[in-house]
Amino acid sequence: MRLGVLDVGSNTVHLLVVDAHPGARPLPAHSHKADLRLAQLLDDNGAIGDEGIESLVAVVRDALQAAEDKGVEDLLPFATSAVREARNADDVLARVTAETGVRLQVLSGAEEARLTFLAVRRWFGWSAGKLLVLDIGGGSLEIAYGIDEEPDAAASLPLGAGRLTAGWLRQDPPTTDEVRALRRHARAEIARTVGEFSRFGAPDHVVATSKTFKQLARIAGAARDADGLYVQRELKRESLEAWVPRLAAMSAAQRAELPGVSEGRAGQILAGALVAEGAMDLFGVESLEICPWALREGVILRRLDHMGSA
Repeated sequence: MRLGVLDVGSNTVHLLVVDAHPGARPLPAHSHKADLRLAQLLDDNGAIGDEGIESLVAVVRDALQAAEDKGVEDLLPFATSAVREARNADDVLARVTAETGVRLQVLSGAEEARLTFLAVRRWFGWSAGKLLVLDIGGGSLEIAYGIDEEPDAAASLPLGAGRLTAGWLRQDPPTTDEVRALRRHARAEIARTVGEFSRFGAPDHVVATSKTFKQLARIAGAARDADGLYVQRELKRESLEAWVPRLAAMSAAQRAELPGVSEGRAGQILAGALVAEGAMDLFGVESLEICPWALREGVILRRLDHMGSA
C-alpha cells in the first residue's frame, strides 16, 4: 500500500510518501516539504501566535492535497517538540483538526527517540550490536541506546538547533560571548544525561540522524546526497572541532555557500554544530556514522509492524 507520513516538526512540515508492505523495506515515492520554523514562531509566553497557526493550517492543507494527488491510502500525521511544548498546544491541534480534518498525534520526546532508534536498528541490522543514536532536530536533541529494537535508555533534551539559535545566537555572525554561553549551556544539559547511558557500557556503533548531522558531515567532506543512500557517511569529532570556530566566524549568508548547507538551515547550523560537538565529546565519540533513516521511517516501520501482526 501507499503510506504517507506527515511530520510537523520544529523546522519543517514534511510529507513523505512511501510504497510499503509488511516485511519489506519501504520505498520512497514522493517528498513534499515546507519550511515553517515553528520553533522560532513562539511568542514570549511560549505560545504559537495566530499567524503561525494559520501558516501551519495552510501547509497541512497543501500536504493533504499532495498526499491525495500521490494516491496515499493511509496518512500518519504527527507533531514533535514545537507543538508539544507550545503553551497553547491544545488550541493549535484543535484548529488544525477543525480546518483540515487532520488529527495530529503529538509524540513525546521519549517516543521520538524510540522511533528513531527503531529506524536506525532496522537500517543497520543486528550485526551493528549496541547502538548509541543521536538526533538533533529543530527543537530537541534525542539520544537513545540499546541492543534490541527497543532502546534500553532514551532521552530528549531541549537542544534543537532552531530553538537554540533563536534563544542564544541573536547576532549574525554571533558574538564570542554568545557562542561561549551557548556552548556552556549545551554541554551542561548533555552532561546531566551521560550517566544514564554510560551505565550500559560502551556502544559498538554510534549513529547520527537528522538534517543537522547530515549537513555537518557534508561540510566535513562526506559524500553528497546525490551519491545515493547506501554510501557510507561519517563525521569525525576532530573535523567537527575544526569547523566550529569557522562556522562561528561566518554570517548565515556565508554558511549557506558551504557544500550541503541549505539557505533555510544556514542560520542554525552553528547551534547544531555546538550541540553535536558537545554530545560527541561528552559521550567519548571519536567518529559516528550518518543513517539516512530517522523518525519518519520509524513511524512507518511501527505502522507496518502493527499491520503485520494484525
